[in-house]
Amino acid sequence: MRTDTSWGTLPAREHLPVEVTDAPVLDVTIPVYNEEQDLEPCVRRLHEHLARTFPYSFRITIADNASTDRTPQVAARLDTEIPEVRAYRLEQKGRGRALRTVWSHSDAPVLAYMDVDLSTDLNALLPLVAPLISGHSDLAIGSRLSRSSRVVRGPKREFISRAYNLILKSSLSARFSDAQCGFKAIRRDVAQRLLPMVEDTGWFFDTEMLVLAERAGLRIHEVPVDWIDDPDSTVHIVKTATEDLKGVWRVGRALAVGALPLDRLARPFGDDPRDRRIGGVPGGLARQLVGFCFVGALSTLFYLLLYSGFRSMASPQLANAAALLVSAIANTAANRRLTFGVRGRERAVRHQAQGLVVFAIGLALTSGSLAALDTATGAPSHSTELAVLIAANLAATVLRFLLLRAWVFPERRTDDFPARDIDTASTSPTATATATAKATATATVPVPAPTPASASSDPADLDPRTAR
Repeated sequence: MRTDTSWGTLPAREHLPVEVTDAPVLDVTIPVYNEEQDLEPCVRRLHEHLARTFPYSFRITIADNASTDRTPQVAARLDTEIPEVRAYRLEQKGRGRALRTVWSHSDAPVLAYMDVDLSTDLNALLPLVAPLISGHSDLAIGSRLSRSSRVVRGPKREFISRAYNLILKSSLSARFSDAQCGFKAIRRDVAQRLLPMVEDTGWFFDTEMLVLAERAGLRIHEVPVDWIDDPDSTVHIVKTATEDLKGVWRVGRALAVGALPLDRLARPFGDDPRDRRIGGVPGGLARQLVGFCFVGALSTLFYLLLYSGFRSMASPQLANAAALLVSAIANTAANRRLTFGVRGRERAVRHQAQGLVVFAIGLALTSGSLAALDTATGAPSHSTELAVLIAANLAATVLRFLLLRAWVFPERRTDDFPARDIDTASTSPTATATATAKATATATVPVPAPTPASASSDPADLDPRTAR
């Protein structure tokens, strides 16, 4: 993953200004490969729709992915005939490469793309980009799987689409409904931070971008679309599916080990209503309680299963100690990631060591309870042992949460993360204007050319005869 660029957090989302500028508000990219027949009807239809219905300035960008037919000539002619159209020529194939290259060089604050077949009804375009213009959302996607969508396509593609999205939900915990619909938009300030982290240059580009954005806490808006399948699609389903599954594995592994600097995509603290504190309630307490209870319920079941298994081979005390030790390690790891949001390997060993101290306290409570039961009854039944252990574990659970929250995973101090502080000075009109000016200045700086191996946003990929 590309992690060599130093960034601060994203600025707070704001409504785009309404004043007239040289740059268009919306830049719609159409990636194409050997589409000499469909390209011109698509561009003219899209241009007519935008000119008639879109209330802001716009641009249509044709991104030619190393076509070998007459597509470059058609694109160049449209570039010449229609002022709002420009053509880019890339000498390497890959839809993701084309989108990254065009978006990295665009000066429009809202970037979108759609497939050349125009399977998606164009009436969904304004609802797609409106949340980005207003500052409500960071990304927007068209969804063919929404209940209110109207879709016409064969059962084979329907099954593949739903199966793929089910894989994303189960393996990467994705919450968006449709990763593959060729109808998406993103704010430029988000794209500048997000695109360098996206490795794929092909069809998995969309999915990887959405997964990283969602994991970073960015807001993704979904628009139900009317969609008609293109029977002449040139997409190779088996090859694309194989590459997508490889991408799912790669991204899942990177997320699991904390290899992605998702903090550079964070919004300032307080930008999201979920960040606002409730009087008398420590920040994040409700969410942490829910996560802790969920992890605790699974840990308790795991512990009881282990105890029942160990009890057949050892005494109650040894079985309890072994079951509690194994479940405590798993519990600490799960709470570290799910409850308290700590990712990566930093301090992982220290956290486990502290978790073992908490385990020792739980062991003392549960072992003491078993010893007291044995003293009181002499030879308690197995069911009685389990009942006493459950009661003792409930008491230990409360103490465990308090120790984990206050000692093992204490709330991060705001001075450790100055970029996320709520600072009255930084939110003043002057500071806001300065930050906006800096963001605008940054957006005009050319993207540095990457190494030839990546070639994802290299200006050399663009033919100067067709790129304006």
